[in-house]
Amino acid sequence: MPPFRSGCARFMSPLLQSTDRATLAALARQAMSERGLETDFTPAAQQELAAIGGPAKAADGLRDLRDRLWVSIDNDDSRDLDQLTVAEPLANEGVRILVAVADVDALVGKGSALDGRGSRNTTSVYTPAVIFPMLPEELSTDRTSLNEDQDRIAVVADMVYEADGSLATSDLYRAQVRNHAQLAYRSVAAWLTGTGPVPHRIQETPGLDANLRLQDRFAQRLVGLRYRRGALRLETLEAHAAFRGDALSNLDLDPMNRARQLIEDFMIAANTIAATYLASRALPSLRRVLRSPERWDRLAQLAAGFADRLPPAPDAVALEAFLNRRRTADPEKFPDLSLAVVKLLGRGEYAVDLPGTSPTGHFALAVRDYAHSTAPNRRFPDLITQRLLKAAFLHAPQPYGIAELTELAEHCTEREDATTKVERRMRKSAAALLLSGRIGEEFDGIITGAADKGTWVRIFQPPTEGRLANGFRGLDVGDRVRVRLIHTDVARGFIDFVGD
Repeated sequence: MPPFRSGCARFMSPLLQSTDRATLAALARQAMSERGLETDFTPAAQQELAAIGGPAKAADGLRDLRDRLWVSIDNDDSRDLDQLTVAEPLANEGVRILVAVADVDALVGKGSALDGRGSRNTTSVYTPAVIFPMLPEELSTDRTSLNEDQDRIAVVADMVYEADGSLATSDLYRAQVRNHAQLAYRSVAAWLTGTGPVPHRIQETPGLDANLRLQDRFAQRLVGLRYRRGALRLETLEAHAAFRGDALSNLDLDPMNRARQLIEDFMIAANTIAATYLASRALPSLRRVLRSPERWDRLAQLAAGFADRLPPAPDAVALEAFLNRRRTADPEKFPDLSLAVVKLLGRGEYAVDLPGTSPTGHFALAVRDYAHSTAPNRRFPDLITQRLLKAAFLHAPQPYGIAELTELAEHCTEREDATTKVERRMRKSAAALLLSGRIGEEFDGIITGAADKGTWVRIFQPPTEGRLANGFRGLDVGDRVRVRLIHTDVARGFIDFVGD
């Protein structure tokens, strides 16, 4: 049997704490430090926070849209509410979709200590036991959050669509809004699909039932149009830690559902509008791009392994058609195929779009113009875009020069990569911690990787992946196996199995 990978076992870890939550929190702080990410706020930022007495006040000239049936739909435990949505039926089956985004810039000024802190991490970091917010929670979950039954200032993307899903007109402006219902993905999706009861907030708010069903119907129309244009339907499995008190109890999958799809498509639409708004005014913008894949030949080889084919040159429509065929043919293995495709597509990045140039676009979303703008409480690029938009509204000088935007694009991309590595490592540590008391038990799984550097297996319950240390000869990706757990290392997030 090959030797275990180096690293201390769970019960030898110097970071072991009195509870699972405390252990994972200590490991997360260490992982943040190793990647150069800050875990605390400076005294200057805390002093600025103390001087902010409450939410931003409405100014003259703002539209008053508080009477609209705005709602938020997010994770069950989300408290930093960045977006609200509402729909209005129009003649000839057209629909008006409005997306309100929290006006974070109204309280976090460029060049402030709070802004400086946000620009260093550039994103909130979500780990199983603790969240490291980009901005203090007193802001991101309260004063700049679009909380239920609270009046707030927002930047509104106002989009009018024809019956076929094509965009007729669009506009962006600031307005007063009010969240009439804080809803959660799972319960809304169950209600929409008829597998669960109507959430009580929908039931008690006149007209909200019909409005959400209109939003859902039109979101389904938009997503169908996107897929026909080549947007990729990828389905990777990502489990999040569930706690019972401070004890880690399980890893739960959080799959795509109708409510999540609704919000995703409306946010893609709003982000597209933000980019085109700035471009139409010959202004620079910070774009979210995913370039045409350089490893297209590897994607073609992947398809050939399934007796399928892709054209010689990158073609998003053809890739989506291949993915759809594989999803239909083998839904159980499709998440592993999706993960392989994600790795071959490469990572997204931030780039500056200059007036008069041709934008790079986002290959996986099949859109040319795309700027992150809908999550300014937790993503710094969105706060940058918000400032660019607000300056355009007022015909004021742009807050960022080209050189500064270019530097920020590179920095945000690098910090996002660091954040992704911290979050991935902590998900592995949580899985290792959950399994650490089950050494010797057997699990059903599927081979997800087989190469010279190792063989990997994904077990079904709890849903996690580990290394197959022995008994892997003759196995290939997609094979079903029965494995036995032999080792975990919580600090490093290592899990080792052996085959029968």
